[in-house]
Amino acid sequence: SHVTVPVSEAQLVAPLLHPQKVICVGRNYAKHAAEMGAEVKDLPVIFNKFSDSITGPGASIKLPEISEEVDFEAELVVVMGRAGKDISPENARQHIFGFCCGNDVTARDWQKGRPGGQWLLGKSCNDFAPIGPWITTCDEIEAENLEIRLHLNGVEMQHANTSQLIFKIDYLIAHLSRFCTWQPGDLLFTGTPAGVGAGRNPPVFLQPGDETVVSIDGLGVLRNTFV
Repeated sequence: SHVTVPVSEAQLVAPLLHPQKVICVGRNYAKHAAEMGAEVKDLPVIFNKFSDSITGPGASIKLPEISEEVDFEAELVVVMGRAGKDISPENARQHIFGFCCGNDVTARDWQKGRPGGQWLLGKSCNDFAPIGPWITTCDEIEAENLEIRLHLNGVEMQHANTSQLIFKIDYLIAHLSRFCTWQPGDLLFTGTPAGVGAGRNPPVFLQPGDETVVSIDGLGVLRNTFV
């Protein structure tokens, strides 16, 4: 017999702990690109995070000593379900398992302020990729028409709709599959909307005790604290 526990009484962990690849898209909402002083080009900006940056809902994220400018980025995350190389956009959906909330936590002073722009290090500190609280399968939602929000200490900082993605999910999966083979469990962070801390005047960076809450229609709420 199965023992069931109400979600309210359980501490969920990340719904997927060791993805082979965590691939991310930068500047995929026009207003966010503008607030960061970047032009939208005809190719997406692609970077990645280490798989051990994955953590779960409710997790406390330690602010690293090497950064003074840690920022938040609410994102729709695609979870791959089938392996594939050189996938056509028309067939991309067949390779998706589902979707979840994500927060592309970023050390801006490394991403922007170090020689060469250290995107990888700025994005890949331990626990800088919280995901969850669960994975919603493809048949449950229309992924490119979802309200996405981030609240910082109860104040709404980001609010958009995934219909505003510049580079759409099918295109991104196909485009990236020309370079590498998607594997089941790989993650695609699809980009963040406007309202991040670095784009504000004055800038807002995460402090010990702060709480971020990412919420996306149909995907639940991803809540994390920073210590």
